[in-house]
Amino acid sequence: MTSESIDPNRLRSFAPLESLKRDSVTALALKTVRIRAPSGTILFKPGDLDKKTYYLERGAVDICDDTGTIDTVTADTIEAKNPLAPAQPRRFLARAATEVTYLIIDSDLLDVLLTWDQTGKYEVSELSPDSPLPTTDWMTALLQTRAFYRIPASNLQSVFTRMTRINVSAGDVIIKQGDEGDYFYVVSSGRAIVTRETPLSETGVRLAELGPGETFGEEALISDATRSATVTMESHGSLMRLGKTDFRDLLIEPLLDWIGYDAARAKLSTIKAQWIDVRLPSEFEAGHLPDALNIPLYFLRLKLAQLDVDTHYIAVCDTSRRSSAAAYILAERGFKSSVLTGGLISLEIYQTR
Repeated sequence: MTSESIDPNRLRSFAPLESLKRDSVTALALKTVRIRAPSGTILFKPGDLDKKTYYLERGAVDICDDTGTIDTVTADTIEAKNPLAPAQPRRFLARAATEVTYLIIDSDLLDVLLTWDQTGKYEVSELSPDSPLPTTDWMTALLQTRAFYRIPASNLQSVFTRMTRINVSAGDVIIKQGDEGDYFYVVSSGRAIVTRETPLSETGVRLAELGPGETFGEEALISDATRSATVTMESHGSLMRLGKTDFRDLLIEPLLDWIGYDAARAKLSTIKAQWIDVRLPSEFEAGHLPDALNIPLYFLRLKLAQLDVDTHYIAVCDTSRRSSAAAYILAERGFKSSVLTGGLISLEIYQTR
């Protein structure tokens, strides 16, 4: 079995992909995989909840239930123009009747793009026509962020219409540690670096490098705190920015899952979950929840690669201000996350420790 990428134009031969706008097809193609497989290969089976959409490109696939084959789909037919047995959870088994070539598409991303195309008022390219890089570089990366699947289409439309574009040069300081938060930013072209001053390093510890589609500035807007780090452009480029009020109204609530202590404990005992305490080490050492993982908020971006995408993280701090910012960052990066309602100070076990 082998896989390969696909030309965006090839997607237009399938339904309802032929209705997608140019930028949307480009975005979808980057997450579409073409698979070549021998006869007998199982594509999916009953009960699967894979959130994938399958299209048959070459060969034939048998659709089976408990009694045997109930249908055979052959490529280049009207039936093959549509997804293979798309119901979720899967009701049928799909097995290659011959050597086959098929496409796999992320169903959530497809749904977002179809919804966006049907509710949006303009082409994505209209947002920044003077961008030195294709607009789809940042837009595609942003829309592929799993967290954006949870944002209502009407909110997404408002986000992009209210964003403004600014041109930046290498060396420009976009936000400075200690300043008040005013905007949420998306890198549309160029690269930026995130640094944080510490008592041992006035020049700043390098925390992250950001490219097209990556975001910054969320923490201060969510927690009503000052900027926790400095972001400086490493190259010429451009940024899209959204004001604090619009950011709060349109983006925060859809991405935050608030959870009470009892419900959090139940989650910890029934699924793969983990407390993540985003306070400073000194605060953590003074008292913390059992088995909690301590990653200070300002180091969270740096540590994302060390976190497990299959774990549900429940963010905690004293008041829930920092933890809500942490949960947003985690959700934005595709992690499953919740915020402990009220923070640690609301817990009796914390107050009497």
